Formats: sequence, C-alpha cells, structure tokens
Amino acid sequence: MSPRAISRRVLPGFPLALGYTLVYLSLIVLIPLGAVFLKTATLTWAEFWAIISEPRVVASYRISFGISLIAAAINAVFGLIFAWVLVRYTFPGKRIVDALVDLPFALPTAVAGIALTALYAGNGWLGQWLEPMGVKVAFTPLGILVALTFIGLPFVVRTVQPILEDLDTELEEAAASLGADRWQSFWWVVFPVLVPALLTGFALAFARAVGEYGSVIFIAGNLPMVSEITPLLIITKLEQYDYVGATAIAVVMLVFSFVLLFLINGLQIWANRRHGGI
Repeated sequence: MSPRAISRRVLPGFPLALGYTLVYLSLIVLIPLGAVFLKTATLTWAEFWAIISEPRVVASYRISFGISLIAAAINAVFGLIFAWVLVRYTFPGKRIVDALVDLPFALPTAVAGIALTALYAGNGWLGQWLEPMGVKVAFTPLGILVALTFIGLPFVVRTVQPILEDLDTELEEAAASLGADRWQSFWWVVFPVLVPALLTGFALAFARAVGEYGSVIFIAGNLPMVSEITPLLIITKLEQYDYVGATAIAVVMLVFSFVLLFLINGLQIWANRRHGGI
C-alpha cells in the first residue's frame, strides 16, 4: 500500500483537533494542577514536611486512602456480581434495577450523605437495630466506608457490564463440553476477559472515593484522628486562610493518587497483554 493511500485514511483536521485537545486539557487539568505545585514551591522542604507530617494530617491520609481502597475492593466484588445478574438473568423489574445503579451519579452528594446518616444514625431505620448489637455506623470510619461504597458502585457495574454483554457464551459452552464445571468456566474463561474492565472500574471507584466530600462529612462525624478525611482537612485550612498548608496537603494527595492509579493502569496493561497472549 502506497504512503499516499495511507495518508488519505487519516481524518482531515487532525492537527487542529489535536491542538484544541491539548489547549483544553491544559486549561482544565494541567494548569490548575501546576498551580497547586507552584503554590507549594513557596515553602521550604522543612516547612512542607512539617505540614504534611502532622499527626492529624497523617491520620487523615490513612483514613482517606485506606478506606477508599477497601471501598473500591468491595465494589469490585459486588459490582461484578451486580453486572453479572443484570446481564445474564431476566427478572421482573430488571430495567428499574438497572436504572437505579446510576442513582449515585445523579444524586447530589450532600443528599446522599444526609440520606445515609438518617438511615444509619442511632435513631435511624437501620441504626436503631444495629447499635444495640454493637454495630455503630454513623459518625465512625464504618460510616465513611458505607458512603464511599455507595458512591463507587456504579463505576464498576457500568465498566464491567458492556464487556459481559459482548462476551460470547459459546466460549463457556465450549469449556463445559470439555468437562469444565461452572466455576472452572468462569475462572478460566470469563474472568480473564473481565479483569481489565474490573481493574478500570476499581481505579475509577478509588479515584472518586479519595476525592469524595459531600456524602462523607455528614455520616463521618469528622472527629480528628478518628474519622476526619483529607478533603475536609483541606477545606478547614482554606477557611482558616492557610492556603499554603492546604495546597501542601493537596500535593501529597495528588502524588499518592497518581502513583496508585499508575500502578492500577500498569496492572490493567499487564492483564490486557496476558489475555491477548492466551
């Protein structure tokens, strides 16, 4: 095939479209993030370390990142089950259930936080039964986990669901004809195909959970060293006009988030290559 024939297949206007894309990306993402780093650069290393290593700040990191990872892992498991049920089974009210998956997307986060607090508080519908059994959800780290799980579920379901819909069931039938039981068919035939999408959903749920604010502050109790998340600490410093301190903590969150997302994306690339080589 001649180079001229190849060049004709390229969409016209690519340089202009690429230029608009890079400018838009810079204005919306790169410049704001760069401003955070530039603001933090006014601090000396000793000042920066003193801010980000305060016990209260370190405790907020542990709560935000730790609980976000747990919530994303829970959503990866139950989101896969949810997507499987929606794709592989037919039942009354299926369309309604499918639509309800997107509710955390459309629901304002403050409304979600108030609803969860009313549900799990000591006098709530569920809280009044759970607390006498020693399970306190509202105003504890467990409440944060509930809120982050609630807002992250759609990311996994909507990422895995299209892959399941496109998966040919003949592969499972072929595995069954070769003597594989249902669990073996799922683990060796279906699951490897779903791993990249599952990792993507996990990454999206984690990223959303780390930055979540509205639904958490109502149910967390916001007790320093116990249930105070990092975004709330940043807002607190901004309200105190400590802009440099707020940006220093934000830089740490950015770096940790980027590292974790790069690791997850690396795992996704590895899973894609491994599946491609099967």
